[in-house]
Amino acid sequence: MISRLLILTFIIVFTGCSTKYPELPTVSKVDIDKYKGTWYEIARYEHFFEKGCKNVTATYELKDEEEIKVINRCTLIKNGNKKEAIGVAYSTNKTNTKLKVSFFRPFYGDYWILDLAKDYSYAVVGTPSREYLWILSRTKTLDKKTKEKILKTLPSLGFDTQKLLWTIQE
Repeated sequence: MISRLLILTFIIVFTGCSTKYPELPTVSKVDIDKYKGTWYEIARYEHFFEKGCKNVTATYELKDEEEIKVINRCTLIKNGNKKEAIGVAYSTNKTNTKLKVSFFRPFYGDYWILDLAKDYSYAVVGTPSREYLWILSRTKTLDKKTKEKILKTLPSLGFDTQKLLWTIQE
């Protein structure tokens, strides 16, 4: 009886921890000094913390050798009020491609850099669960060719492009 219980527990634990998606590939390396600064959100999967936002930006500043200050800003569409959230991030690997970000410590979420222009002009960020996705740019708009390239790649990574909300940037 005890051995059956142990086997059942083992199956539940490891089945519950598995994901329906294959490993999410990231870019090979990110230079944090080049990545820091302000990024404009081009598109995202909608979430409660950005619901009803336009003019969304994310600014990354080095706090110290291990932590990055994250400042997310937006304007609420319904009333024009400004909203700001300050968080912290840190890299979980030597290549800086997988980060953990928190706006509500002690809770951290994944922030994986999936695509990044050689000149750091755009980035695609997502999570292994495929629940979160952002397309970011150094400018308020993204050229058509780059946008099409990103949209063509996302389904092969397990992301549904129909779920993207295109951010209003004024």
